[in-house]
Amino acid sequence: MKILVFTSLFPNHLNPDFGVFIKNRMMSVARLKECEIVVIAPVPYCPPWKILGRWYQFSQVKKHETISGIDVYHPRYLLIPKVSMRYHGLAMYISSIGLLKKIRKKFSFDIIDAHYIYPDGYAGVRLGHKFHVPVVVSARGSDINDFPRFRTIKPLIQHTLSLANHVISVCNALKDTMVGLGCSSKKIKVIPNGIDSNRFYMLSRKKARKDLKLKNDRKIILSVGALIPRKGHHLTIEAMHELIQAMPEAHLYIAGRGEYEETLKKLVLEKELSECISFLGHVPNEELLKWYSAADVFCLASSMEGWANVIMESMACGTPVVATNVWGAPEIITNDEVGILIDRNVDSISRGLMDALKRDWDRDLIVEHVSKRTWDIVAEEVKDVFESVLDDYNHL
Repeated sequence: MKILVFTSLFPNHLNPDFGVFIKNRMMSVARLKECEIVVIAPVPYCPPWKILGRWYQFSQVKKHETISGIDVYHPRYLLIPKVSMRYHGLAMYISSIGLLKKIRKKFSFDIIDAHYIYPDGYAGVRLGHKFHVPVVVSARGSDINDFPRFRTIKPLIQHTLSLANHVISVCNALKDTMVGLGCSSKKIKVIPNGIDSNRFYMLSRKKARKDLKLKNDRKIILSVGALIPRKGHHLTIEAMHELIQAMPEAHLYIAGRGEYEETLKKLVLEKELSECISFLGHVPNEELLKWYSAADVFCLASSMEGWANVIMESMACGTPVVATNVWGAPEIITNDEVGILIDRNVDSISRGLMDALKRDWDRDLIVEHVSKRTWDIVAEEVKDVFESVLDDYNHL
């Protein structure tokens, strides 16, 4: 089976952690018997002018690279920030046609696997129609729980869902939302993300703290995620203002970067929390193991998540999780032996963290809760979907 993976959410040589969950899933599929993949990961066109700031990096992405033995191509598509969103899918489609014609001469793909319903999935289903192959699209999170609120984007999402041969959702909550958008539940398969047990496993908390030069007498809270409003770091910071009144030894470490960084740092200063909150910046995926293991508790105060990989990663390291009761979180934190579900407000977050820091958790039990959900298991489930789709398509 030859699979063409189409997604803008894929790592590249400049950003090796970008969309790593898609890489993990599809690299695991590629390791299965009789499965081959090639990746098309479009990037916005940008002139090589440093004056363009953060957009400049797109001009530096190679047009072709090899990642873990897999060919990854980066065609350019036209993107005008905050203006052309309704045309992004069409732009991806047009920019990829010529490249796919060339690729198909040496890699005659049987199926297109597109990740992110819009714009990637929209481009994917149009490419599938043009090249006469079936298309499976995967819903990830904000593509379904956020984008449909845009009047011009919602019809494009519905169009994608209707034309796709099959849809994969990372959680039941996303599936229900897609059904509400008019997609038949019969063509949606829920396949949650997995965990890389070679990268995330339980370390001694004492050793992890020693390696990171952290104090053993602190109650450490860790939060990992982009510094954007949706992730709720501002709520966790305000919760810390309440928490340290009763537990002055508590310390919050926030890993991530984003547009909200300066706002969050100002909030820390306003609340006079500089002594108990630290910003780590970007922490490479391979270094998160020590941070998860060093923490007493992990906190995620997001307003929406499809399937939060950080919850799985934290649990794989034996660290309990306090997370908002939204979307996929309750499908991971299924009992109070592995974590605590909270409402998305300061008081609830503060109480949840306090309860978690006072409890004596069974770290082995937490690890066991997620350890069997490996990427290899996920890959087998994805392959089953592809084979079923191909069988139905070939019998039309």
